[in-house]
Parts: sequence; structure tokens; C-alpha cells
Amino acid sequence: MKALIQRVKSASVVVGGELVGEIDQGILLFIGVEKHDDTVLVDRMLTKILKYRIFEDENGRMGRSLQDVQGGLLVVSQFTLAADTKKGTKPSFSSAASPEHGRSIYDCFVEKAQKAHDRVATGRFGADMKVSLLNDGPVTFMFEL
Repeated sequence: MKALIQRVKSASVVVGGELVGEIDQGILLFIGVEKHDDTVLVDRMLTKILKYRIFEDENGRMGRSLQDVQGGLLVVSQFTLAADTKKGTKPSFSSAASPEHGRSIYDCFVEKAQKAHDRVATGRFGADMKVSLLNDGPVTFMFEL
């Protein structure tokens, strides 16, 4: 499982002209599911993201987590994160999950996120999404479990 998180002032997802997800201050999360990912990885990744300290504390340092600032979490599936880009000039998606497995793990992640955190919004799995964000920093991190 790969995740790219960005600290944002706001972010939104539009599908077919319809606003499907929106947050104010928080984290925009792009998640890429790989073929061997399971619910154990979902739990580990979710805990890491919710507790990762990327928001400024009273000293101007990154000392607060998403939970500390009660920010929003916008979860967007992005299978291209699972690409192998080490060779050549064309990505290989051989390690990416099948659409069925990817949706299952993504849905599991979203369900657990909604139980663990009050402010969760989502994109739409498998859709052509228009993602807008107002980056804060920029502060961007890549996780791979």
C-alpha cells in the first residue's frame, strides 16, 4: 500500500460536474492499493496518517497530528501510485491490485477512517476525478507499507 499525503488549507473532488467530497484544513490523501495489501495494512496506514505530526504547533514546528487539529481527511483512490517506474519510460502496473481487490481495500480504509475520525470525505473509486487543493506549505509525504 502506498499513500501520498498533502497538508491542505482546502481540497475537493468533482466527478462529472458533481462535488462528491470536500474538506477545509486537513489532509488530502491519495491511496494506491497493491495486489498483496490486506486489512492489517489498512489499520497500520490509517493509524500512521491520523497520528503523523505535520501541522504546526505553538512553536511553529510540525508537532500536531490531524486528530490534534481536528482537520478533515479527503481520501482519494489513485491506482497509479502502485506503478513501478524504475525501468524505461512507461509505468508498469504489475504490482497494482485488481479493480475488485482495490475497491475492497479502499472501501475498508474509508469505513475504518470514518469510524476513527469525525471529518472524512472521499472521492469516487475508479472515476475520472477532478481534484482541487490549496496546498499548505507545501507539505507532502509518501508512505509505503
